[in-house]
Amino acid sequence: MMSLTATITCRVAFGKRFEGNEFDEGKFQEVVNEAMAMLGSFSASNFFPYVGWIVDKLTGHHDRLERSFHDLDGFYQQVIDQHLDTKETKHEEEQNIIDMLLKLERNQTEIDAVQFTQNHIKAILTCFKNIFLGGVETSAITVVWAMAELIRNPRAMKKSQEEIRNCVGNKGEVDEGDIEQLKYLKMVVKETLRLHPPAPLLVPREAMSHFKINGYDTYPKTQVHVNAWAIQRDPDIWTSPEEFVPERFEDESIDFNGQNYELLPFGSGRRGCPGVYMGLSTVELALANLLYCFDWKLPNGLKEEDVNMEEEAGITVYKKLPLNLVPVKYITGLSKMK
Repeated sequence: MMSLTATITCRVAFGKRFEGNEFDEGKFQEVVNEAMAMLGSFSASNFFPYVGWIVDKLTGHHDRLERSFHDLDGFYQQVIDQHLDTKETKHEEEQNIIDMLLKLERNQTEIDAVQFTQNHIKAILTCFKNIFLGGVETSAITVVWAMAELIRNPRAMKKSQEEIRNCVGNKGEVDEGDIEQLKYLKMVVKETLRLHPPAPLLVPREAMSHFKINGYDTYPKTQVHVNAWAIQRDPDIWTSPEEFVPERFEDESIDFNGQNYELLPFGSGRRGCPGVYMGLSTVELALANLLYCFDWKLPNGLKEEDVNMEEEAGITVYKKLPLNLVPVKYITGLSKMK
């Protein structure tokens, strides 16, 4: 799944699939995994700014962070170089993020207050981690959690597949035009994100001034985290919060826009995820095709209740143990005639 979401995200952000050369599929995934691990790792410098760097040096955290930065910087440089080497002229609607930033660099003048360089481009791409790094990992995690919940709930699996196959017919694949008609699939994705928000503590906020929350003093520069995982499993808000019930959203107008505070997998306000719709589209399209093209079984006679649902904590929460399923090719009516 990481390879799929990485390919989609790279096509949108960088205009091409990214494989081959130094950053082949394995290396690319390794760089992304390490960058995400460092984003969620403990750094003593964050808590003790004056002396924490000594602890980070002794524990090896500083060196690991430097290596991760070097690898990510090398990837960005390779992407930029490939865009500079191309002789192809693109129409404006075909341009991607890199094209627009390079155009900005070319069109600047010497009298500009700040000279825009390739280092600025890399910094902007790093700020776009919600679209790039976040988009790669969180979309893959969500599809895996959805498949894990569906294999444990055969009724929901069957209902999802029937809806998709009745809608798509014998086309052979689900395309973007079909997704809006798949109401139950959207409920499945929504319920998956309720139970398994990919970033359970969202993006941290920082207090700008002193204020109180439920009687607790919060001072300037204090980092404030929102526990979306706990909110979305709160029994005072949700009926049977630990159960996977997509139908709970059947008659609900709850969405991901950040106005319904009981469901915040993408955050809210100015610090909400900018790639929410791209991420949702990736998850829905990938999941729909998996359910359309294959029937799914557990290996070695395992039962639904045997599927391990333990979570591995971090900046993102993924399955502690990999999900192993057996795909069985679905034969459409058109395939049978052939």
